Amino acid sequence: MDDDPALYRALSDATRRLILDELAGRDRQTLFELCARLAGRHGITSTRQAISQHLDVLADAGLIRTERSGRYRFLSLDTTPLRRISARWPAPEEGPP
Repeated sequence: MDDDPALYRALSDATRRLILDELAGRDRQTLFELCARLAGRHGITSTRQAISQHLDVLADAGLIRTERSGRYRFLSLDTTPLRRISARWPAPEEGPP
């Protein structure tokens, strides 16, 4: 039985993976900034509401953090859940060439 279905569900969607890529490239973005980067760099023209729904899935998996400052909500990547995946299937140690 899988211990963390929300994490694998979040990672199963290409748009959500691009959102994580964008947050890895530039931390603390607002929803508006993130939507502009997704449209400009990847041609994703989803509505802000659709991107918000993707963000909710990512937040449920613990992959993003939000911080409110005044009228703005800043989004940041949290890679802690990804470490659980790499701990589950660690890469074999490389030997001498």
